[in-house]
Amino acid sequence: MWIKICGIRDVETARAVAGLGADAVGLNFFEGSPRCVDERAAAQIVEVLPADVTPVGVFVNHSAAQIRHICRSCGISTVQLHGDEPVSLLAELEELRIIRALRTDGDFARLAAEQFAAYSVGGVTPWAWLVDARVPHVYGGSGETVDWESLAATGRDDRWPPLILAGGLTPDNIARAIQTASPWGVDVAGGVESSPGVKNLTRIEEFVRRSRDAS
Repeated sequence: MWIKICGIRDVETARAVAGLGADAVGLNFFEGSPRCVDERAAAQIVEVLPADVTPVGVFVNHSAAQIRHICRSCGISTVQLHGDEPVSLLAELEELRIIRALRTDGDFARLAAEQFAAYSVGGVTPWAWLVDARVPHVYGGSGETVDWESLAATGRDDRWPPLILAGGLTPDNIARAIQTASPWGVDVAGGVESSPGVKNLTRIEEFVRRSRDAS
């Protein structure tokens, strides 16, 4: 089970999260988020991460030039596109490993089929899909969960990228989410916080442990 703790904003928390067994940390560059991090802090975080913990840059409707600049400045090679980005942007960022967020309100089968058809035409394939709840005008961090049962019932195409489950996950519900939806990975931000943007290490430790146990 691949585990990403998103919304890390300082070196001390990044070190602690890495020590608790996360596979990746998310560095959010969306200015509308309470978890937004600036380039200088992000570069310092990337520098202290061990080799087996992946920094993931999270972007929402940024241009290819903006994403490329930030990634080069911070030493990031994996990015998460969490907005309304067109397929053509993936092609422009071919040197980067792309996690594409698909925001769903129960229509994942249709959404996935449309996305995969567009990728086939464009000649690109994301490294993974991140499945999040669709909330109007909100790009992640809403606390709303995905319909796990409907996701489990979706006939998955073997050609699809691996699925990372996000949206409203907490230490209390992560085992049921994994057992129901059978994702390849999980992603959490607000569900392991004491307040918006402030990580709770006890909750992170519980989240990681219960995710491993459930998988």
